[in-house]
Order: sequence, then structure tokens, then C-alpha cells
Amino acid sequence: MNITIITPAPPGSRKGNRITARRWASLLRGLGHRVAIRQEYRGERCDVLVALHARRSAAAVQDFRRIHSGRPIVIALTGTDLYDEIHTDPIALQALEWASRLVVLQPLGIAELPSHLQERTRVIYQSAEAPPVRRKTQARRRRLFEVCVLGHLRPVKDPFRAALASRLLPPSSCLRVLHIGSALSPDMAERARSEAAENPRYRWLGDLPRWKALRALTRSRLLVLTSLMEGGANVISEAIAAGVPVLSSHIPGSVGLLGADYLGYFPAGDTRALADLLHRAETDTGFYKKLTSSCRRLRPLVRPARERQSWRRLLQDLTVSHDS
Repeated sequence: MNITIITPAPPGSRKGNRITARRWASLLRGLGHRVAIRQEYRGERCDVLVALHARRSAAAVQDFRRIHSGRPIVIALTGTDLYDEIHTDPIALQALEWASRLVVLQPLGIAELPSHLQERTRVIYQSAEAPPVRRKTQARRRRLFEVCVLGHLRPVKDPFRAALASRLLPPSSCLRVLHIGSALSPDMAERARSEAAENPRYRWLGDLPRWKALRALTRSRLLVLTSLMEGGANVISEAIAAGVPVLSSHIPGSVGLLGADYLGYFPAGDTRALADLLHRAETDTGFYKKLTSSCRRLRPLVRPARERQSWRRLLQDLTVSHDS
């Protein structure tokens, strides 16, 4: 089968949509399909179109429908789709109607969709494999309480919330925030440099190759996700696979992955609440063990074999529906 994946992020980008497109392309090739990644659809041979982001990929979806009327279209919904644009933007809503199937990355995303589209929707959890833990890394973990913020510096990520929270910790704290991600504006870069200069608990490492970012995550005691909106952050899957517990803003995209009863939530944008959670995770061994245990139980959700099987079933479902 020939599959084209449409992503708004350009070649070479390390934005989440491009990373997801590359990972899905590798997975689908492993299932025996021929896969191309494009920003636009230009009429190439294609049996199934997979588009990331409803509004920003709508033009490509429309072009595909015009050239290949009746062929299957899969739209994978991002956080801005689910929790913003499909509720207000007619282009995004139209793209949903064109889709043969919709993909969300966690089950709470289904509730955001119009009721008549929910039957077309499938949940595919993003998978991750645990990188090896080296002895040097384990020794370093005992000396510091490093926490990792892994994401580009843009407003929807609320990128400095962990840094601000770290300022509220007592002098006895050994916590340090490692922030990995590129600044998507000069103002964000300047703020990150200023924060690092003024706050000894904060280090901005900038954009790193994926293997280095995952190594930093693996050596951390916590992943801290401060986003105001997520469709289902892959970095949570990566943390679960690496055995690193998570503190997250209480947003549907994270609750859908970690569960309603997970103990590591704080209200989005609440610096004091995050500081309290960080302090508790650092000083309360029982609390930290509960977070770790909860994330360990979620590992089956993020196994690569599960994601492969989900895509296999989805493509088989499309084939049966199209043939009938």
C-alpha cells in the first residue's frame, strides 16, 4: 500500500508534528507499506492519506479528495485541533467531515468531537522504547534531583512555569530544572537566557539531538509537562517507557494518558501548586514511589507492538470499508 503522510512542519524540523510523522512513517514501513512524508499533496501515487492537524492540512486533504475521490483519508488530531480549532474554525470542521477515520492520541479526545464523528474515531497511543540507563547516569541521579522539561519554547507550552516554581523551593532543595527545546522566537530565547543567568536551579540546554534529549530524560527524576494544551504528548510516553514519573498540568490531553486518579497533577499555570508538587516529590519518598508505580503500570500502553497493532487494525478497517 502507498501511504502519504501530510505534516505542516517542514523537512528537518524538530517540531512535534514532524517527529510524529517520521515515527509513523517508520512504523508503517515496518508493516510493509511504502510511505512518503509531504507538506502538500501533489498528486503522487497514494492509496491512503494520513494528515496531521485538521486545519493546517485541510488544503492537502481537499486536493487528495479531488484527485482520488473515494480513497481513504485519516486525520490525526493535535491539541490545537481538539481543544481549540475544531470548535471555532469552519475549515477544521470541514476537514473532519472529509475524513474516513479520525485518530486521537488518548481516549478523552473523542469527547471533543461532534457526536456523529465519534464512531469514525480511533485511539492510538504513541509508543516509545526505553533507552539504556548507564551507571554514570544512575550515580548522578543520587547527587541531584534533576527534573526535565522537554518541549520547544512557545506560549502554549507555558515553558517557564517549572523555572518559576523552582524559585519557590527552600534553600535545602537539590532540585535542578533541565529545559530542552528550541526557542521559537527571539523573545523566548532572551527570556530563557535571562532565567538561566538569574536562577541557579534552571538550565536551558536549547535544541538537542533526539538521543541526547532522551538521555537527559532518562537520567532525570521527573518529567515536568506544563502545557496549557496537548492532544496527547509523546514525551509522556517517552517518560513512561524510561521509568521516569511525570508531573503534569491538569489538562485533558494528559489526564487521558495518565488517568483521572493520577497524583501528579497541578492546575495549569499555577506556579505555587507546581512548586509544592516538586518539593513533595523530592522530599516525600512514599509520594515519589506512588508516582513511579503509577507510571510503571502504564507501560503496556506505550509499547511499540501495541501502536503497530493499532495501525494495522486501522488500515485493515479502511480496506474493508473501502472495498464494501
